[in-house]
This record gives sequence, structure tokens and C-alpha cells, in this order.
Amino acid sequence: MVDAARAAKMADRIKVIVAKTLERGIKDPRMGFVTITDVKVTGDLQHASVFYTVYGTDEERIDSAAALKSATGMLRSELGKNLTARLTPSLEFIADGIPENAALIESLLTEAAARDAEVENLKKTATYAGDEDPYVKPRVIADEDDDVDESR
Repeated sequence: MVDAARAAKMADRIKVIVAKTLERGIKDPRMGFVTITDVKVTGDLQHASVFYTVYGTDEERIDSAAALKSATGMLRSELGKNLTARLTPSLEFIADGIPENAALIESLLTEAAARDAEVENLKKTATYAGDEDPYVKPRVIADEDDDVDESR
């Protein structure tokens, strides 16, 4: 079993190698604007999951996924040439959901801001349901005690 630091270093190296190879080595016309976002390597360094995003439409994403799948063997051979490991890890390309998650978070923040504005408008016109100060005030008994003491 290898330590986590070595796996992280290998993941970073794989990320750089795959990105450079995609930039200059893939001539597939289906390949869109692909960005490698992350790489996760198993503890035994046998398998690498490469996360990527594609800038463009859904059709471009599907085409780029097919191009990456067909180029997996070539990318793995490039890894074997450039890595100083005994075994070359197998590659799996996984579409990263960063753009979709960012759009969802943006819509949730917009909705929260709209609700905050609505509450702010309601607060301006709000009135108390009862008295402004609903708490019972203690009676002032000091005056009554003074009257009782004087009569004795």
C-alpha cells in the first residue's frame, strides 16, 4: 500500500500529462474545449479517475466524452512514457458536474436574495399583534407601602 502523499503527487502528475497531451496530441474533431479539473488515484496506484469539464453545448459534451473514450489508450501510453512508476494506471474519464453545480448554487442564491428582499418589505409595513411591549410590568408597590406605614 502506498501513502496518500505519493498518490496525490502521482494524481497531480497525471493531471498535467493528460492536459498537455489533450492540448497538443489529440486530433479528433469531436474534441471540444476540455478542461481537466481533478484526478483521483487509488491507493495502489492502479487506477486513475480523471474528472473533466467541457465548455459548450450538451452535444459538444457528448462528442468530447466519445473522443476521450476513444483516446484513452493513447493517453495511457503517454502516461507510461512520462511517469516514473512501475505500472501505468488505467484511466477512466468522468464528466465533472462543476458547471451544473455552479448554476444550481447561483439560482439558489438568487432565490434567497429575492426572499430576503420580500421579508425586508414585509418588515417595513409590519405592525405588532398586540401591545408594542407584551410583557407584564411589575406593579410599583412602594407608594402603597408608604401609605400603610403612616397610618400606624
